[in-house]
Amino acid sequence: MGRLGPFEPAPLLAVAVSGGSDSMALALLADAWARDRGGRILALIVDHGLRPASAVEAAVTRDRLAARGIAARVLVLSGLGPGTRLAERARAGRYAALEAACAEAGCLHLLTGHQRLDQAETLMMRALGSSGSTGLAGMAALTVLGTVRLLRPLLGQPPAMLRAWLQDRGVDWVEDPSNVDPRALRARLRVPARRADMALAQAARRAGVARARRERAIAAELAAHVSLRPEGFALLAPVRPSGRFRPEALAAVIQAVAGAPFPPASTALLSLAADPRPATLAGVRLLRAGRFGPGWLMVREPRAVAPAAPVRPGLLWDRRFRLTGTAPNSWHVAALGAAAARFGRQAGLPGAVLRTLPAVWDGNSLVAVPHLLYRAQPISDLCLTFEPGRPMAGAPFTPDAGLPLE
Repeated sequence: MGRLGPFEPAPLLAVAVSGGSDSMALALLADAWARDRGGRILALIVDHGLRPASAVEAAVTRDRLAARGIAARVLVLSGLGPGTRLAERARAGRYAALEAACAEAGCLHLLTGHQRLDQAETLMMRALGSSGSTGLAGMAALTVLGTVRLLRPLLGQPPAMLRAWLQDRGVDWVEDPSNVDPRALRARLRVPARRADMALAQAARRAGVARARRERAIAAELAAHVSLRPEGFALLAPVRPSGRFRPEALAAVIQAVAGAPFPPASTALLSLAADPRPATLAGVRLLRAGRFGPGWLMVREPRAVAPAAPVRPGLLWDRRFRLTGTAPNSWHVAALGAAAARFGRQAGLPGAVLRTLPAVWDGNSLVAVPHLLYRAQPISDLCLTFEPGRPMAGAPFTPDAGLPLE
């Protein structure tokens, strides 16, 4: 756990517990670790409602944890039902519920019980999907999930060791039949993955170390040469005498400015990184900075900006600007557009940026442009903050260290 820090004094840890052996072992280990430091854990049990026995299993797991002095909460998902991409929908619903529960509890850390066999299965699935070097690094021991740090402290441990550890302590667990359902690809890969889990885990660790080094280099380049502005655009200084950008760094800037969940197509990206020039790609425009410096501007493409949306607390307009505060029901958020002409150079921003700024409207009447400090009428607490869904540089990949079970 030490290498997955830092942690606050008297840490509060949330632990995702399915009731299976891996997560039960994690809950007990995390509880002991937290108690030694004056902290505590909160076990979060997700009931997907996909099997008749799931509610009973969740209750049994909660009672087993309570018997050991561990606070537990059952999170019940609804609406998953039969249909396509069930596993994907269940995973998305599970992590959304876990993140929301962490936020409600004021918890910054969420632990999951992924272990060495899970890592081996992940590698095999990604290899079958022709994943690149990034994907072949496997799961990270530490990553970020929305507002929480997602930690996988057991990633280097074999599941047999975790089961033996529980048996030595007289701890029971739940067996999930979906883990051996041959209809699931992960279940079909379990036998070959078990035979080679050590070799696959070592391969993932090597790829993970290489990925971590690469991501740190990209983050250093971004910090040194890119300024991301609160108005939703970026200034890019020339990186090398050639003026070329590292493709991964350029992709990170594009994703932040566009609010895009995925990087642009590799062919177009590589071409633009090797030969920077005015261009439009993946919802952004690359322009010469002109009076703003010797480098480049990365701005949102006006035609790609989101349509108008009613004002409501928590709105993430254009996947980039978070709205807080309250307003009349008739107001909406939309791009400043042609109304940018009334502000001109006095705003101190490029015209291409002005047109894509979020503005508050009442019908066709401009009410406010928060980034320009413009108010046509008093607004008490309405605010629009640049908050792209994907940060330009997140936490570098943290590979599993393969630490022994304590």
